Amino acid sequence: MTMMGGGDTLTQLGSTVAGIMFIWAMFKQYFPPELQGHIEKYAHKLISYVYPFIHITFYEYPGDGFERSKAYAAIQQYLSTNSTTRAKRLKADMMRDSRSITLSMDDYEEITDEFKGIKLWWASSKNIPKTQVFSIFGGGEEKRYYKLRFHRKHRETITKNYLNHVLDEGKAIEVRARQRKLYTNNRNEQWVGYRSVGFRRTMWSHVLFEHPATFATLAMEPNKKEDIINDLITFSKAKDYYKKVGKAWKRGYLLYGPPGTGKSTMIAAMANLLEYDVYDLELTAVKDNTDLRKLLIDTSSKSIIVIEDIDCSLDLTGQRKKEKDEKKEEEKDPIKEKMKDDNEKSKVTLSGLLNFIDGLWSACGSERIIVFTTNYVEKLDPALIRRGRMDKHIELSYCSFEAFKVLARNYLDLDSHELFAKIRVLLEETKTSPADVAENLMPKSAEEDADTCLANLIKSIEAAKEEARLKAEEEARLKAEEEEKLKAEKEEKEKEKEKEKEEKSAEDVEEKKPAVKEVKENGVIP
Repeated sequence: MTMMGGGDTLTQLGSTVAGIMFIWAMFKQYFPPELQGHIEKYAHKLISYVYPFIHITFYEYPGDGFERSKAYAAIQQYLSTNSTTRAKRLKADMMRDSRSITLSMDDYEEITDEFKGIKLWWASSKNIPKTQVFSIFGGGEEKRYYKLRFHRKHRETITKNYLNHVLDEGKAIEVRARQRKLYTNNRNEQWVGYRSVGFRRTMWSHVLFEHPATFATLAMEPNKKEDIINDLITFSKAKDYYKKVGKAWKRGYLLYGPPGTGKSTMIAAMANLLEYDVYDLELTAVKDNTDLRKLLIDTSSKSIIVIEDIDCSLDLTGQRKKEKDEKKEEEKDPIKEKMKDDNEKSKVTLSGLLNFIDGLWSACGSERIIVFTTNYVEKLDPALIRRGRMDKHIELSYCSFEAFKVLARNYLDLDSHELFAKIRVLLEETKTSPADVAENLMPKSAEEDADTCLANLIKSIEAAKEEARLKAEEEARLKAEEEEKLKAEKEEKEKEKEKEKEEKSAEDVEEKKPAVKEVKENGVIP
């Protein structure tokens, strides 16, 4: 009897569904579209009075935009954790920027979630267009979305607390799972296809950022290194403080010093410490100030924006010189000629770059570090590197003994050696870059040991010291010759002036002779 009752129930349910489908087909066939819209509108209102659940839909690409929804991406990360243990159907993928396989809900799958005792349901779905559009770029017109369902009595808790919890947790999961990237900006003419609805210009291209440099391996005095680390960590935790004082959450670093002193390595160590992406901005590839702003908008938070060798990027340092000063430069500088050619292609101005650093556009985004590097800080316009734009100036100088000990520990696993004392004296007497020291400490064959590498370093520093001595002597000799030459030229000019003076006196005497003769002939004695 029970089985018969169950069969009758199923039969009745099937009949009801069939009846509803028949009525719906009749409705679609005989009612005009305009009337259908009105009827559906009021039907939804009627159902809303008795249906207790609320639905919120999150589309992957809202509207017709090209940009993927950040909310959708965060929800996807959040649900990937729950779906691993709760969903029955999963799809696996290994994204290029991920460290492991990513599991997510398959299409048309639903899982439950709980928040403060409230039960919710998440469903993954997609809208498939009636007419398929072929695109050589892939992607199609499918619109994927997540739909959240919950009881309407929990509306306030869900909309004010739960959704923020999901987004924050999803972003945190993405940060933990992602592989950081090194970006470079494309030239203005580079375009790529994006989805099937059109094209968009790709402002940045990227590769995975896998630089191994850390502050532990950075050749620098411990006190200076500790100061930089503390400054970086303080910045990364100062979101509320920057908001309180009314400043954009960004900080500028100026790294300056001779070549080979570790400016690029410092940037890599900063990125690894904070786990930030790196954007290597090539100014000569930027068309104008408008494109510069677009590049800034297209960068992400938790990133370091780098302009290396800014004194050589564009002729920004000379924009405030007077024309009469420029005319005095008779000799052609090949670097300035190159910058002149680049300026003809790029219309980026100093004012545009200043606005990029700390103008209104700099507040588009947060938690960014802007780094300039230069070998010649004195060439930069003071407005470019003043405090507030480049907040912290870090000089990376020649290798000190403390920096050498870090390199010896990195390359040779040495904390002390009998040759250290001699090396210390040599480093104090010469200007040797950390790059030169590191090159000599690196074994070039299996036969080379620590003693050999240290001996090679001593020979290299002594050779550099002797070369510097000979160069100084040569410069002194040339200077003395130049001074002697100037002295001789000065004496020669003075002799010429004296000779001209004597000749002029003789000419004056000759001019007076006719006058004296005339006076004598007239009998007048002067």
